[in-house]
Amino acid sequence: MPNKPGFFMPSTPRPEQAEPRRDQRLLFLAGLFGVLLNFPLLAVFDHDGRLAGVPVLYLYVLLTWILLVALTAWLVREKA
Repeated sequence: MPNKPGFFMPSTPRPEQAEPRRDQRLLFLAGLFGVLLNFPLLAVFDHDGRLAGVPVLYLYVLLTWILLVALTAWLVREKA
């Protein structure tokens, strides 16, 4: 019956279709963290303030890096 005109077969989502979307999300994530770890925002946190004895700039970079690793791991492990 597949040769008859007008035959409709419901499409099922394929894993290949999810890959471009995941690639776009990873590219967006890389760009976002490129902005977050660049000069204008780093200058905001570059002052003499300390939190629990640790400079605020170091905490910002460390927490941003941890967030980058966690979000990347989540996007890569996400089921399609």
